[in-house]
Amino acid sequence: MSASIEDVAKLAGVSIATVSRSLRGLPDVATATRDKVLLAAQELDYVASPFAARLASGRSSTLGVVVPFVNRWFFAEVLGAVESVLSAAGYDLLLHNLGDSKGRERFFSVLPMRKRVDAVLVVSLALTDDEVAALNTLQLPVGVLGVKHPGLSSVRIDDKAAARTAVEHLLSLGHRQIALIGGDTDDPMRFTPPHHRGIGYREALLAAGVTPPEGMEVLGYFTVAGGEAAMLDLLRGSQRPTAVFAESDEMAYGAIRAIRRSGLRVPEDIAVIGFDDHATADLMDLTTMRQPVGEQGALLAQSLLAALVKEAEPSDVVLATELVVRGSTVASASAYAGSTGSA
Repeated sequence: MSASIEDVAKLAGVSIATVSRSLRGLPDVATATRDKVLLAAQELDYVASPFAARLASGRSSTLGVVVPFVNRWFFAEVLGAVESVLSAAGYDLLLHNLGDSKGRERFFSVLPMRKRVDAVLVVSLALTDDEVAALNTLQLPVGVLGVKHPGLSSVRIDDKAAARTAVEHLLSLGHRQIALIGGDTDDPMRFTPPHHRGIGYREALLAAGVTPPEGMEVLGYFTVAGGEAAMLDLLRGSQRPTAVFAESDEMAYGAIRAIRRSGLRVPEDIAVIGFDDHATADLMDLTTMRQPVGEQGALLAQSLLAALVKEAEPSDVVLATELVVRGSTVASASAYAGSTGSA
């Protein structure tokens, strides 16, 4: 039977609390007492329970992550990067997937992460004032990914500027009938990218003196199937677009499939640009706006861990995006080698 902390305390002739403080290296223990405890622990071959140590320190060594959806590529990439940072620091990840508006309302009214995490990372949600107030009652470091909130640390890209760069690329190729396949800006989850990227699309057109074409903004819901259905709707319209900006690579894949199944060519008949630089974008020869998905998650996780050690003012970090030109917009993409744009 393995030794307990009580056995170590009895052999060393000290209290259990003193054993705990000694083994954790806290400064309020005399050197002689600490040596006595360490010797007793060594003699008994005592191994401290990580869970017990966490309880004694008042820390859970766990970071809570809140996502609107868990079954999309972007969130999987963020979670993978966050988990890697936490694992290296000896922290666990507690995930809460909101799923829908009811799940969101329930989460912020109950805050099931209370007393279970040391910090909270919220991914791609435009938080309301009431939701921010609820998170503040936790009295823990809180960070948001993908959107800026006053008083909270954030890491993000400039979605509007990146969308403008994407559309400006199409404009530079002579396109004027440019369609948008986007997400649902009326989604009750208030997932942020569809709103900001739609604004960037319209800003780029207006800056070039192009009136946004009627009937050419359709919803693709950030899925391949949604992108294909949206593209078919565009092809059935009274005026066919010559180019399409899809707010995600997955929607762009669906759009390309619909175009080709309709007997048209990409990019000769319709050019397509996506957003993300998904792992398979190069394989699909898709022109896209590259964003550092994993880096956003890693940097915000590191910031929250640092805030647990030293209090600091909230920071807002904006990472660059890059235009990656491939064959879906330029038949001879090599002519654009090295062409980039940053947000």
